[in-house]
Amino acid sequence: MGIETRHHMRGEKVRCVPAVFLVCMCLLTCALPTDAAEFWSDTSGERSVSLNTSLKWTSALSHASDNTIFFPEEWSATSLWRFRAVADARLTTWLVAQAAYEQRARTVSEGAGVAGDLGVLPAQFPAPYRVRQLDDSLVEVGSTFSYRHELDRAAASLSLSRAEVTVGRQAVGWGRGLVFGAVDIFAPFSPLESDREWRRGIDAVRLRVPVTDLISVDAVAAFGESMEESAFVGRVHGYVGDVDGELFAGSRCEDGFYGASLSFSLLDAEFHGEAAVFLSPEPLPAGGSFGSDDVAVKTVVGGSRTFDLAGGLMLVAEYHYSGFGFPDIEEVSDYFYDSAFLERYERGDSQVLGRHACAVQVSYGFAGVVPLSATWLVSPVDGSGVVVPSVVWVFSDNVTLTASGYVSYGAPPEDLMILSEYGGTPTSGLVQISLYY
Repeated sequence: MGIETRHHMRGEKVRCVPAVFLVCMCLLTCALPTDAAEFWSDTSGERSVSLNTSLKWTSALSHASDNTIFFPEEWSATSLWRFRAVADARLTTWLVAQAAYEQRARTVSEGAGVAGDLGVLPAQFPAPYRVRQLDDSLVEVGSTFSYRHELDRAAASLSLSRAEVTVGRQAVGWGRGLVFGAVDIFAPFSPLESDREWRRGIDAVRLRVPVTDLISVDAVAAFGESMEESAFVGRVHGYVGDVDGELFAGSRCEDGFYGASLSFSLLDAEFHGEAAVFLSPEPLPAGGSFGSDDVAVKTVVGGSRTFDLAGGLMLVAEYHYSGFGFPDIEEVSDYFYDSAFLERYERGDSQVLGRHACAVQVSYGFAGVVPLSATWLVSPVDGSGVVVPSVVWVFSDNVTLTASGYVSYGAPPEDLMILSEYGGTPTSGLVQISLYY
């Protein structure tokens, strides 16, 4: 893992590793054969081991309209290299194991401020629901460079009669929302997050049992560093025809949690909705929902439809209400150093800072080679928003190139005061190259 020494680079401690390691990962990924997924299997086909690797380079250039304490420099740049290896092993017909390991290097220009840590590329918050993070720094140089590695999956799944039990670090995602989520409580994505392709793993025990052909029961115990940071939630899932529904109940980080989701087809379109109620043991920083300081309600209502054009045109629209958000966006500035607010924000309790948000997505595939898409996020309260056009060139099954833009509008921040939901999002351009083997 390298030799630990001390250097006086901006007063930071540096753990030295071979500087060429990340380059070696690049060469290893490119050198793997295209059928590297089939690593080993026995003659009967009942036991096998597969290995998949990916290497992603993402670079973003951002421009802030007004220099403030949020954006010390008008222009800023961020780059992120991410190497990921996923091993799947079928040990017997009833036992399957998975492990995923990541290394990532991040470079941020001097004086980037929040432009280098929020929005376009994922912020480096600790993952929720982990007994130990197993996400450690290898090299840190001030605030401009970091090199980390992480064990993101380490789980085993056992098939016992009709039931399936998964123990260890795994991904758990619930709900029907395509942009926002009300019942996706474990590791939700941010609507503006461009680099993270995989949901972060949580330390959990998950039991899935089919009750009938139409109804199943799902229970998850997710563990943090203490019982106060853990979650114990049950889910009942069922469907009838084109109608699919879920019911949730349990506790999550001392909050009582109750939720439901529903999706169905109508007139060649898909419609979905989610609703959740969180009962907090303490008053919430934003004041809660409907005049109650300790109750937060979250809802998502949306739909999608695909039109039969040359490559397929898909439209998505969603509305999101978050009781964890602030009724007045300017109040957010008063809670930057509030531990209760920061804990909920980093955990992903709310995907927006305000109470209301809308999203529209349009995607079009041209001969399956150059998919085009555009996403529009807007606050119906203050009228601010972000438009995200994107194009993806699929050169082969192993190589893709993505180019995206982030054009924001609305009142920008002034000093320490946020004046609109999305007006402070830096206008950015992003290029990403992905290799899969």
